[in-house]
Amino acid sequence: MLKNYQELNIEKLVPFTNHPFKLYDGQRFSDMVESVRANGVLTPITARPIAEDKYEILSGHNRVATAQEAGLETVPAVVREGLSDDEAMFIVTETNIIQRSFADLKHSERAVVIAVHYDSMKKKSGYRSDLLDEVESATSVPVAPRSWTSDKVGERYGVSPDTIKRYLRVSKLVESLWSYLDSDTIAIRTAVSLSYLREYEQEFLTDLLSKGAKLTTRHAEALRKESAERELSEDDIKSILNPDKPVRAKPHKINNDIMELYFTDTNELEIDTIIAEALAAYFNKA
Repeated sequence: MLKNYQELNIEKLVPFTNHPFKLYDGQRFSDMVESVRANGVLTPITARPIAEDKYEILSGHNRVATAQEAGLETVPAVVREGLSDDEAMFIVTETNIIQRSFADLKHSERAVVIAVHYDSMKKKSGYRSDLLDEVESATSVPVAPRSWTSDKVGERYGVSPDTIKRYLRVSKLVESLWSYLDSDTIAIRTAVSLSYLREYEQEFLTDLLSKGAKLTTRHAEALRKESAERELSEDDIKSILNPDKPVRAKPHKINNDIMELYFTDTNELEIDTIIAEALAAYFNKA
């Protein structure tokens, strides 16, 4: 039996704060419910105790949701105490990437996974080895080695080092922009440019997008350039997305009688010159 194993009442479980992964829905959720009804929850969830006799789910959000739908009152759990928020987030991301695979994750979810690993490697001591052992024993899948380079991480997830670097930039987007990225309303490269904007500038942009504003890669590059030089207001962003188009005068055809009266033996170049000089004299006089 796993260390710290116990049965937890589902009513005492709460989702991880700002859980970055979308839960199963549709047929996938229905199939999992039927499996739980027939076999129960076979793999324990991981949770940590919080205030008021509650436990925060670290891994197993889908197992808890399907167990509740199937009518179960409790689920098997491994309870971990004394975890920091960073360590808890490590378990959340590591278990999700093992269970779903990188290719199944949305763009925003990939960005979170990579950012969490990157931040952990910047710490001098890294994450505690027992956390890695916990994830491995709970999933029966070896976890990634605790080393960080774009090449190694890219090899693990089946993407290029440049893609890893892009997702690190994307992780700096405000959450309100993630839905546009996940729905492919904005492209990855566009999101990279937007990640350089200040947070409140990104929020201004989100508000404009929600009102129907259109955003292209060229717009994003212009926003990044302008933001690097000065702080942008919402009006500044709006003007970059919708620059005023110059008003072009409609062409005017000169009356045939006037042409015959003044320009009978005059070529087009001479006509243009005469008209320009006449207009200049007229407007200067006015």
